[in-house]
Amino acid sequence: MLRNDGRLESTLRPVRMTSAYLMTAEGSVLIEVGNTRVLCAASVEDTVPGFLRNSGRGWVTAEYSMLPRATAERSPREVTKGRPSGRTMEIQRLIGRSLRAVVDMEALGERTLIVDCDVLQADGGTRTASITGGYVAVALALKKLLSFGRLKRNPLRDQVAATSAGIVEGTALLDLCYEEDSQADVDLNVVMTGAGEFVELQATGEKATFREERMIELIGLARKGLQELFAAQ
Repeated sequence: MLRNDGRLESTLRPVRMTSAYLMTAEGSVLIEVGNTRVLCAASVEDTVPGFLRNSGRGWVTAEYSMLPRATAERSPREVTKGRPSGRTMEIQRLIGRSLRAVVDMEALGERTLIVDCDVLQADGGTRTASITGGYVAVALALKKLLSFGRLKRNPLRDQVAATSAGIVEGTALLDLCYEEDSQADVDLNVVMTGAGEFVELQATGEKATFREERMIELIGLARKGLQELFAAQ
């Protein structure tokens, strides 16, 4: 089965990562997954949240936002509403959890890595692209700290990446674009480490229920795509 963009069911959208995209950030990457584009920038601060002070441990957190014209219709900036939306809060917490899963906080020391993920253009999979690109931004920032002698060893324990899979008109598909995602009966986001361990599975029966064997099928598709993303990272 060929999809609207000419891909097969088990094919990722074209992935491109441009590292050091910002000259001002410790680590940055522009990740493009099909028509989805996210700018990920990692900043290092020599402070930690109050609950970690004098613990010798660091912290990794994330912020996520979309430009007003990242989508077909303009969305007002959330700052004009006074607070982030529930969706934004959920996504940035997911990004933070995913990146913390592969960082040794003791090796990081009492400093904070803040990863800003700004969606320049959205065509589905912005959260998964943010995680995949966010990892690269973190890796580049830590590499810089190591080169300056500010770290004794690399805090990164593994890679982490994310992708989606779903069931559209009865067919299991890898890496849904917006058109497919909006029509999906079942939608699954998978966050996994390079060692093959899951960080998070977000499976939703959007328009239909689904059986265990279909879930296994979708996870298998996602695993295939994630191996390609690890190589791209």
